[in-house]
Amino acid sequence: MTLLELSPPLDPAATSRLDRSAWPLTTRVDELGRVCVGAVALADVADAFGTPTYVLDEVDFRQRIHRYRAALSGVDVVYAGKALLTTEVARWIAEEGVGLGVCSSGELAVALAGGLDPSRIIMGGGAKTPDELRDAATVGVGRIVLDSPIEAALVAGWARHRQQVLIRVTPEIHVTTDVSVKRVLDDPCLELVGLYCDIGSQVTDARQYGRAMCRMTSAMAEIRDTHGVVLAELNIGGGHAVPYVRGDRALDLGELADVIEHALHTACAVHRFPRPTVVVEPGREISARAGVTLYRVLAVDSGPGGRTFVAVDGAMSAKYPAVLANRDPVAPTEPVTVVGRHSDGGNDMARDVDLPMDIRAGDLLAVAGNGCAVPRPPLVAVSGGQARELVRRETVTDLLLRETSSCKVDVAQVD
Repeated sequence: MTLLELSPPLDPAATSRLDRSAWPLTTRVDELGRVCVGAVALADVADAFGTPTYVLDEVDFRQRIHRYRAALSGVDVVYAGKALLTTEVARWIAEEGVGLGVCSSGELAVALAGGLDPSRIIMGGGAKTPDELRDAATVGVGRIVLDSPIEAALVAGWARHRQQVLIRVTPEIHVTTDVSVKRVLDDPCLELVGLYCDIGSQVTDARQYGRAMCRMTSAMAEIRDTHGVVLAELNIGGGHAVPYVRGDRALDLGELADVIEHALHTACAVHRFPRPTVVVEPGREISARAGVTLYRVLAVDSGPGGRTFVAVDGAMSAKYPAVLANRDPVAPTEPVTVVGRHSDGGNDMARDVDLPMDIRAGDLLAVAGNGCAVPRPPLVAVSGGQARELVRRETVTDLLLRETSSCKVDVAQVD
């Protein structure tokens, strides 16, 4: 069963306004012409919470996890938290029974605050700090991905029990991992359970994963032959392509399933290696299409050459699908330039966005796609050889203090 079959049908009035492949599964247009997600009118959300606002379709998010588990039978699914993570999202992950990949102490803290069992967490990331490794080892996450012998030594020093680890491998040059393998195997505080690789992002060709799996299986066989250890886990990362605009290709999960099975069967037979557990880490493929961003139109002006400029109360820097969300348009669309409130000299704008010609100040603009919040850096002033902090760095505590995952608001009751 496909996502489209799982989703409720769009109202016929919405078909001309909404590209079904770009919007959350529960998106529809109500009798007043308002775009709704999750049975809530986006105009009501904007009135209740202001703009800009991110909106996340819980049904869509969960259904995409179901899709992965159904398509990739026998493969462990781990959600890549760097795509979008809050304590509530962590709770969804826990309830759906999949794992979670984190890349920082902040993401780890959010995951734990959301009730996720540490044993289902993988600490990855290609540039982990000593503090991040300490935090992961101290709470006892299920896996830590090691990038060097130095990381192995740090984790071993902080581990409270025998810590299971993966070693990151670049498939084309896997021979360089031998030093790390020996360092881990020689340490009684560490248990090497498998290898990890990341082949990039926005991957549309499933065969790339097949080629990586063949090389990784070869590396696992070499480790067996050299060190006498049979690794049981092969994590092939994420990077699955997400269609952001019309015409973009997505990674076909059916094709990926076939490629994984064929590569695993072939490589294991060639190297006489026992079949390992395969792990995939989708992120944006689960969260990106579940999100909508809301902006209020501040002004509509004509520019040189008759081009229309639509100013909104936030930042837009890509041509994502956008629609008028608070009413039915009564005019045809035209390509316009959407300008963020801090735009200057052509920066921070999205060109050739198709919007109705009758759009006006006060209208609500809904943009398909969502982002995630990360701790904001500090602002530091420098002068005369001195530096002084004007705005401190946002902390994990700051992020958690802003979370209200237990608070449900009936937008119809908000003044």
